[in-house]
Amino acid sequence: MLYYLSQQILDWTHGTAWESRFSFLRLFRYITVRSAGAAVTALVLSWWLGPKIIHWLKTLKFGQDYKDRAEEAGGLAARVLSKKGTPTMGGVLIVAVLVFSTMLWTQWNAQVELALLAVLVLSGLGFYDDYAKIIQQSGGGTPPRVKLLVQTGLGLFVGIYLLKLPATSELLGNKNVIHSNLVSDLMLPFCKFPIAAGAIVGVLVVLLAIVGSSNAVNLTDGLDGLAIGCTLITAFVFLVFTYVAGNVKIASYLQIPYVSGAGELTVFCAAMIGAGLGFLWYNCHPAQVFMGDTGSLALGGAFGIIAVLIHQPFVLVIAGGVFVLEALSVLLQTGWFRFTRMRTGTGRRIFLMAPLHHHFEKKGWYESQVVMRFYILCVLCAVVALATLKLR
Repeated sequence: MLYYLSQQILDWTHGTAWESRFSFLRLFRYITVRSAGAAVTALVLSWWLGPKIIHWLKTLKFGQDYKDRAEEAGGLAARVLSKKGTPTMGGVLIVAVLVFSTMLWTQWNAQVELALLAVLVLSGLGFYDDYAKIIQQSGGGTPPRVKLLVQTGLGLFVGIYLLKLPATSELLGNKNVIHSNLVSDLMLPFCKFPIAAGAIVGVLVVLLAIVGSSNAVNLTDGLDGLAIGCTLITAFVFLVFTYVAGNVKIASYLQIPYVSGAGELTVFCAAMIGAGLGFLWYNCHPAQVFMGDTGSLALGGAFGIIAVLIHQPFVLVIAGGVFVLEALSVLLQTGWFRFTRMRTGTGRRIFLMAPLHHHFEKKGWYESQVVMRFYILCVLCAVVALATLKLR
């Protein structure tokens, strides 16, 4: 919005006495400037709107008046404060600020529109789920099959839409320019050239990236500040990747796919970082508000679609390593329990409790210890992910 307004003013004043006075508006042409503006805008808006939204949620009684699963299971000796009664649906703040800041500072293109579409759809799904939990007062929420159906529909839409486009990325770091499709051709970390995987495999990868990432962040959201802190670290990785993928010179030098227009996703990632920092202000221990599924499903889905749009879906597995571990812990725990129950009649567990952060809580770690140590792991994953830019 500001980009188009600034360019319009420059056009109006061109060749007039006012031209030199408005020359500073040329700064809006730089993605770095607009990204910084989006981050600051999102942060300030979060600080300003945070208390208002928290008060609004309390007034509507949109609080977690049921015990969370960890408390219900018991045995968390290190947990001092109960989370019962804390307002949920704080993801409304994240999504509202993210969408507004992105719209304000970005130069609109198809990539930005797809990213915002994913955020809004998954946020709506999460809001419905949070509301169902509050009404039921049991933590049950929306049936998993309904959530999976909506996520799958979104993933298929994005995958098929991108598949129908012509060559959407280019490898410029060699003598012969390689044109590839974001879906049917796969880029692997530490590899220089894309692999022709075909339409079916490509769409499945897109589907797994969006659905898997959305649910993984959702499963990580169980401790004060854990999910949003890891989101911030992962968002910084994609801030770098989107800028590099959208810059023809840097992409050519690093021999990674150049995607025209992907640079505008840098503004989106910057807005996500600003919104995340603002939300962490109120979500750090002891949390004044939870993001709920309204925020976690949307943020996870955003990572999935960004990774696809810059032709780096497998980098998401590395950058979001903590999210992957959390999701795997649930899959392994559930699968092993069902398998052993079928074989022996008694279900057995691998972890003391899943997701993984609750396992460490049951081992006696304080909540703040778990969160900080997971932050450290997330930083290590981020460093490895950024290393894939050069090690090819």
